[in-house]
Amino acid sequence: MSIEVQKHDRVTLVTLNRPGVRNAVDAATAQALHAAFLEFERDEGADVAVFHGAGGHFCAGWDLQSGARLQAEGVAPEALAQSLDFSAESTDPPGPMGPSRLQLGKPVIAAISGAAVAGGMELALWCDLRVMEEDAYFGVYCRRFGVPLIDGGTVRLPRLIGLSRALDLILTGRKVEAPEALHMGLCNRVVPPGEALAAALALAREIAAFPQATLRADRASAIAQEGLPLAGALLQEWQGGRACLADALQGAARFTAGQGRHGRF
Repeated sequence: MSIEVQKHDRVTLVTLNRPGVRNAVDAATAQALHAAFLEFERDEGADVAVFHGAGGHFCAGWDLQSGARLQAEGVAPEALAQSLDFSAESTDPPGPMGPSRLQLGKPVIAAISGAAVAGGMELALWCDLRVMEEDAYFGVYCRRFGVPLIDGGTVRLPRLIGLSRALDLILTGRKVEAPEALHMGLCNRVVPPGEALAAALALAREIAAFPQATLRADRASAIAQEGLPLAGALLQEWQGGRACLADALQGAARFTAGQGRHGRF
């Protein structure tokens, strides 16, 4: 199996399992990843997903060996482009790497060990949070081979770290190790080698323990406000949050009863 899916109470663990190619993604694996995250989105018993790579690496990107086979088989670039095409009206469109075009209503945490490069970096950028091991690294390594960023890399990277830093990585393809990634906001946590998965699962359980309706409304507003005028963003925030006022009143009652005092979770 190129991927594995496990349930840990309210947390879903999706593992890329192609360690022989550093979890590089071919067409079949992309389809399996897309299906797995759609199933997570539809699963009412799942609140948070953790995305992980088996065998010491997160993901080395697009499987260049599968690309070479397409070249040998005479597949035209136009045919390849058509197979990956989508439009603004597409519903749950698959990306070349699988889930990269999905806009989920629930958070996903990347547990990053080893390489998260090229399309693998794009998959990590697609996640809400990134927990990175001290010896893991990012990089637009596909720069060397003329493979474009078509899984959101040119969009999400500038939004996360700013255009100047993003262009540094996009134009040079250089390696970004964990300390620099943390400094520039490319990852959210750095942990010792071998501990990313455990740390990401612990973080996912913490997030899953919160009231989910308000958490998802706040997450959706934070994502959707990008590029909106202030007035429009504030209105959108209100429209999403007003449906959660019943939860807010219940939370106030719990606080009055003694729960969650002094910053306790």
